[in-house]
Amino acid sequence: MSLYFAVKFVHIVGAAVLLGTGAGIAFFMLMAHRTKDVAAIAHTATIVVVADFIFTASAVVVQPLSGLALAYLGGFALNEPWMLVSIGLYLFTGAFWLPVVFMQMRMRDLAREAVAKDELLPAEYYRLFRTWFIFGFPAFFAVLGIFWMMIAKPFI
Repeated sequence: MSLYFAVKFVHIVGAAVLLGTGAGIAFFMLMAHRTKDVAAIAHTATIVVVADFIFTASAVVVQPLSGLALAYLGGFALNEPWMLVSIGLYLFTGAFWLPVVFMQMRMRDLAREAVAKDELLPAEYYRLFRTWFIFGFPAFFAVLGIFWMMIAKPFI
């Protein structure tokens, strides 16, 4: 097995983890939210935050490192149009993902507090959830765009 193939494998797995974890987190958080069960929301939000830190954050670090290694090993210039678009989409995704991480932590905390006090979720939770939900769409479609760039390498 060549070094290029090994790095490409790591890069593809990292991309799959980013897409899969993002989609999974969104699905489970939405399903918990729809139950209106404060305890279920608190539990799910706790798991979502952990998953984001273990899986998404790891992939966020691996992707640019493996991408740079692939560019070097494959002889691709970083200023090629498909590469610049990919990097731009990656940064765009990050601009939505970073605030979402903090929103998830706050939603988790609000849900935990509501469970502890045997209260309903506060208005802040619902405001955060709406923003979190909206932020997911551009980030998800940007990741799909990165996948397409990675596979098609247009403009070559």
